[in-house]
Amino acid sequence: MKYIGAHVSAAGGVENAPINAEKIGASCFALFTKNQRQWQAKPLSETNINEFKANCSALGFGPGQILAHDSYLINLGHPAHAALEKSRLAFVDEMQRCYQLGIAMLNFHPGSTLKKISMDDCLATIAQSINFALQKVPDVIAVIENTAGQGSNVGFAFEQINTIIDRVEDQSRIGVCIDTCHAFAAGYDFVSREGYEKTWDLFDAIIGFEKLKGMHLNDAKKQINSRVDRHESIGKGQLGLTAFQHIMEDKRLDNIPMILETPDNNIWAKEISLLKSLIKP
Repeated sequence: MKYIGAHVSAAGGVENAPINAEKIGASCFALFTKNQRQWQAKPLSETNINEFKANCSALGFGPGQILAHDSYLINLGHPAHAALEKSRLAFVDEMQRCYQLGIAMLNFHPGSTLKKISMDDCLATIAQSINFALQKVPDVIAVIENTAGQGSNVGFAFEQINTIIDRVEDQSRIGVCIDTCHAFAAGYDFVSREGYEKTWDLFDAIIGFEKLKGMHLNDAKKQINSRVDRHESIGKGQLGLTAFQHIMEDKRLDNIPMILETPDNNIWAKEISLLKSLIKP
């Protein structure tokens, strides 16, 4: 079964996220459990927690259909000690919020060198940061999102992601989310049939399908290998409908949350319907 949804608003309280997802016909959703552009947030209340769980249960969203996203401020590979510690503590707080809400997975961007340390040092620091967080908070799976490779961001190549994963001590609590726009911008072809199969063959050989915990379904404004992270509405960018047809027909990608982060949230319901229409009976 294909779970298709979007990164919905949690304005007014996290308990509103599953309601917002249901309104657009989503069968899965992503959310921020706090303001993604602030370091600090007030703790979740018992009301927040209980109503979130109740709404998820009532609307049929199980743990495998929810993919939380951490703050954009966090850099788990930061080259400066004080900033790294701040990021690590913030990431632990994000993991703890997921644990409180019964959310099984926290998606995050791996980090950036800021052009001050080597790629290898940054990847090693990210793995250390993940190990630190997993020791502090139980159960929640840390889900690495591939990047477009823009600026000094790491994690745009499957090999880089695998280097991080290999250094994580608890292999049962590490996974990957593949963003189609990011992958395309990093040089992975989802459009041609040959390129699509080659991309997933590489993924399976380097990382393994067992680590795939979710996807972000976004078209791309820029051409392949541009290293530019610019999302576009489904079928309106360089990927086009062909790429998403491949994805919707691919049984290997069943039973994971597939999340829209396309730029116009007013058409998310239409995009979800469109994607559903591409699924073969």
